[in-house]
Amino acid sequence: MWRIWLLFDPRRVLIALSSFLFVLALLIHFILISTDRYNWIGGAHSAAPAAQESALPAAK
Repeated sequence: MWRIWLLFDPRRVLIALSSFLFVLALLIHFILISTDRYNWIGGAHSAAPAAQESALPAAK
């Protein structure tokens, strides 16, 4: 295992890995924000609840 670090610079590998993970986290969060179900910023308030209609007939 130690011979791998002789081929690659550890600082460059750690910077590349952390950059990749940061971009991946941003991508996942933006995908979740774009959906109505998992949008924790405004999705629950902007979408109308589906279960508001009653099965009972309207009162006269």
